[in-house]
Amino acid sequence: MEFTHQPVLLWECIDGLNIRPEGVYVDGTLGRGGHSEEIAKGLTTGRLIAIDQDEQAIREAGARLAPYGERVTLVQGNFRDLDRILDAQEIPAVDGMLFDLGVSSPQLDDAERGFSYMNDAPLDMRMDTNAPLTARDVVNGWTEAELKRILWDYGEERFAGRIAGQIARVRADRPIETTLELVEVIKSAMPAVALREKQHPAKRSFQAIRIAVNDELGAVETLMKTAPDRLNPGGRLCIISFHSLEDRIVKNGIAARENGCTCPREAPVCTCGFVRTLRSVTRKPITAGEEELSRNPRARSAKLRIAERV
Repeated sequence: MEFTHQPVLLWECIDGLNIRPEGVYVDGTLGRGGHSEEIAKGLTTGRLIAIDQDEQAIREAGARLAPYGERVTLVQGNFRDLDRILDAQEIPAVDGMLFDLGVSSPQLDDAERGFSYMNDAPLDMRMDTNAPLTARDVVNGWTEAELKRILWDYGEERFAGRIAGQIARVRADRPIETTLELVEVIKSAMPAVALREKQHPAKRSFQAIRIAVNDELGAVETLMKTAPDRLNPGGRLCIISFHSLEDRIVKNGIAARENGCTCPREAPVCTCGFVRTLRSVTRKPITAGEEELSRNPRARSAKLRIAERV
């Protein structure tokens, strides 16, 4: 079987994890298994827990990782439930964790999943196809004010008000059912000058709706509260984000555990009770080089932050 999916910042992640052959690791966003396969290659007596909420990803990556046998345990779930997942595996702490917060290329390329604004499909956008909330529910059921909020907050869409108003007007006559129907509604709300921009006019709105459907930011906030506490001393946390909202949560989450002392600078000793639990391995996020970008343009917005448990 040939695997063509391009894992983002692969070798930077593997270097960042500092894999020990006998260590225990988590890939919390398995996808199609590119990162997991390289982690598994570095293990001898160690173990990898590979997590994904997408049932199709579990099936396809499972075939790819089958040669590594009992070194790899596949778990269908959401990384926001990391504590529960590790407890179920009777693993108190691990030596490294990797989380790639982007939508995988196979999900984007599968038109029927409804993530793409380039192909017609039912409005879905669920990473977990068993989850109850779909993009159709959001587009047709959320208030105009809520739509404006998510388009502005999650998509940084400057025409959020106009787009939300147009969605409300159209759905008053008929439900918006498909991705290309939504694209046309979005385009009809935007001024002509915006439609001539290089970026697709629906990109920001689709991002915002996807984030809302999957509660992606809430999951990342939960991750930053729980993951560091499940690392052994010296264990590494590697997180790839793809837009500024996610990266800000990751950056602030690391900073809160690295520099969270609230005592005055002139205080001779800390009295606020802060205990440092993370150390930034990279002060600035790692981004893709030109060689990777030539192979995988989707890596252009990727930012990798690495921290170590102290």
